Amino acid sequence: MPTISMFYGIIIRMYYAPKEHPPPHIHVYYAEFKATVDIRSCEIIQGDLPTKQSRLVLAWVELHQEELMADWKLVMNSEEPFKIQPLQ
Repeated sequence: MPTISMFYGIIIRMYYAPKEHPPPHIHVYYAEFKATVDIRSCEIIQGDLPTKQSRLVLAWVELHQEELMADWKLVMNSEEPFKIQPLQ
């Protein structure tokens, strides 16, 4: 599962699998926390993150929604996703 971005100790990954289940989403890791975030709705749909990290991730997803959807289309076609700029 490629890492597409990292910032403030948060790792953002997207499965490299053509049959990954909808909705389009990313996997987020922070310390011992894991969450799945829906790219379209910018909501955590599974797992949890501390409040501060959750806000950072959801803001990042909103800022990069188009790039994330483009990456989702790539992985659905068995292609490698592009890296996306971290929050700064």
